[in-house]
Amino acid sequence: MQETNVETSRIEYASNEHQTPAYLAEPEGDGQYPGVIVLQEWWGLVPHIEEVARRLAAEGFVALAPDLYHGEKAEEPDEARKLVMALDRERAVAEIRAAVRHLQQMERVQPRKVGIVGWCMGGALALSTAAEEEELGAVVAFYGRPLAEGDVGRIQAPVLGLYGSEDHGISTDAVREFGSRLAAHQIPHEMHIYEGAHHAFFNDTRPSVYHAEAAEDAWKRTLAWFRQYLR
Repeated sequence: MQETNVETSRIEYASNEHQTPAYLAEPEGDGQYPGVIVLQEWWGLVPHIEEVARRLAAEGFVALAPDLYHGEKAEEPDEARKLVMALDRERAVAEIRAAVRHLQQMERVQPRKVGIVGWCMGGALALSTAAEEEELGAVVAFYGRPLAEGDVGRIQAPVLGLYGSEDHGISTDAVREFGSRLAAHQIPHEMHIYEGAHHAFFNDTRPSVYHAEAAEDAWKRTLAWFRQYLR
């Protein structure tokens, strides 16, 4: 799929004392747009995630996808598992928060509070970042592992959770419990469980788990969530 009217670039932004590589996609021309952080699955910053960033840009968002593996990618689950295990999650959250600052400093990005969306590992990191970062205006987690009970109350942004009923790593009971905890803390949220959908149902490069109907509906909900809360 080719996205029209989109500009892309590979950049680096400052995070503490080092630089984090990233993929930036933004609408062509002038104008100001909401900013969204795009977080990778355990495979890394692969073409699929870059395509999603371009799709967001085509819909009127400035999308920034940090490369949390700093150039490493995986094609097989065993490789991805090793990369996940080696990831310093505290550093990853710090890099994601630095990405928020980078978007906020861009003249094209308005409002100040930005959105964040992630898939799988990225979905979990989106939720973890939401518990640390006050400058998020909206969160979307695709099959991201729910936060521990003690962390839920620290979230300040509305949360949209998108899960599959056949996800063997995250049970529907865990998703519903997460929704109940968000409700108990009066955090605006929606939890959607797609019947018949597996983990990674949104990834159209993985035919064994891709669920077109669920992916289409989840994408519409994602755009609507950001348009509702990032204004």
